[in-house]
Amino acid sequence: MFNPGKYTESEVLVGYLGQQLAAIRSSAHGLSEQQARQTPCRSALSIGGLVKHATYVMQQRERRETTNTGGVLDDAAVRLFMGSFALGDDETLAGALEAFDQAKASYLGDVRATDPGADMTAPPAPWDGVYGPTDSVQRFALVHHVEELARHAGHADIIREQIDGASAPSLLMAVEGREGNDFVQPWTPST
Repeated sequence: MFNPGKYTESEVLVGYLGQQLAAIRSSAHGLSEQQARQTPCRSALSIGGLVKHATYVMQQRERRETTNTGGVLDDAAVRLFMGSFALGDDETLAGALEAFDQAKASYLGDVRATDPGADMTAPPAPWDGVYGPTDSVQRFALVHHVEELARHAGHADIIREQIDGASAPSLLMAVEGREGNDFVQPWTPST
């Protein structure tokens, strides 16, 4: 758990990113393969898909892909992005969680070693009307990741609540092995 205190800017970013990643990962706690693929809301998002997409986000940071032709993503990059939102027929939740854990360790280490004020070139973001690379600083990309992962942690909360009523705080308590308190109790499977 990330607690208030005096931290460097990088430590704060690592703390908040770590919280969002923990929330996404804990949303899968105790789910069956079938439940991990359920899309109980009006969107096509599932817990398994969100775990896979968060892994994609972390890996994109590592790759620092800025390849682009005239502001248009190539077909392979588009397929990779679009395929990151759902588990494929040949993928499992366990495999997605293993990839997530591997990516998370490397990703947070990279963020911890990054100077937020360092120059960088941001890749095109055609979905936001940005069709070419842009000069920026690492802080921009890192804060964007806080926003991106927080959005998907919220999606995971809603989807998990629709599947079996489990809440993010109770799941996180169960995953971390913490005792309950007057406000929340660790999640346990219903019988």
